Amino acid sequence: MRSQVSKIEDYPAHLQQCWREHLQPKTKDAPTVISLFAGCGGSSLGYSMAGFRELLAVEWDNNAVEIFRHNFPDVPIYCGDIGELATTEIFDRANLQMGDLDILDGSPPCQGFSTAAGRRNVNDKRNQLFREYVRILREIQPKVLIMENVSGLVKGSMKIIFAEILRELKDSGYQVTARVMNTKYFNIPQARQRVIFVGVRNDITIKPTHPSPQNKPMKLKTALYDYPQGLSDGEFTGERLNIAKRIKPHSSGEQVIKGYSFGLKRLCWGHPSRTVTRMIGRPNASFGGGLIHPDENRHVNIAELKRIMSFPDEFKLVGNFQEQWGRLGNSVPPLFMRAIANHIKAEPELL
Repeated sequence: MRSQVSKIEDYPAHLQQCWREHLQPKTKDAPTVISLFAGCGGSSLGYSMAGFRELLAVEWDNNAVEIFRHNFPDVPIYCGDIGELATTEIFDRANLQMGDLDILDGSPPCQGFSTAAGRRNVNDKRNQLFREYVRILREIQPKVLIMENVSGLVKGSMKIIFAEILRELKDSGYQVTARVMNTKYFNIPQARQRVIFVGVRNDITIKPTHPSPQNKPMKLKTALYDYPQGLSDGEFTGERLNIAKRIKPHSSGEQVIKGYSFGLKRLCWGHPSRTVTRMIGRPNASFGGGLIHPDENRHVNIAELKRIMSFPDEFKLVGNFQEQWGRLGNSVPPLFMRAIANHIKAEPELL
């Protein structure tokens, strides 16, 4: 099914409407989802906006769990090592039986695959956490699987792991397809490429598909037009300020100063944001990276970053600047997962 290309005239108002969709009570017959490696709830929010009822979230990071509980007070969450989570406990917590769940969602940690730091490590032990997703998938047998990861998974030596993941998912009893998708085509003001696996259980005679692009890339100005200048979590000083002054908006939306981890990148009002990563240097440090405001010599602040990641203004975050940035940078943009969830939901014979 092809999605209709549309244009969001008022992005902040659209996010508020999607937040209201999230707050709507879910009926007992609503499609269901369990989210593994849930983080602070980017995917969960997308599913909720699409009308799904989340039965359980699984996450080990305490700060992420605290944020999740603030925004999803009615969703049970398992806080701990997924490797110690028995399927029997999942069935008990979610009140499920094998084969009942509609979607098993998961975003296994991607640091070993990521190209953001310019050094992918095929031997990184985090590359094997997808096996916990596969273990639970085989024992729960949901109708549909959705797995998200960074685009670095399909590049260079990482293709070996990509092929292994694809094989394991198929051997679990699913028809599976994978595609690199860019969030900028799904009403999100950020260029962010991700690999999305979609699988349908073999006993269901429907082929897995991905949603088509929904819009042309959104300019950063469209997302932040109503934000006054001067909102900051800490302007640059010292050496960082001197470097920031030399970075001007580039036609691609960024300019990188070599020698800085991930690079300092100044955004451009006329382009989508560059990819938000989880790591950021302290505002006054002489190292680290991050996204710089188009006009001001400072990092994009958390309020602006939520807009760039398609989190509504009402979404609550806790922790210091670095923790909040990290939670957002690690997240799946909610509107991206909302588009995927709505695409799956639109197949009447699937869920």
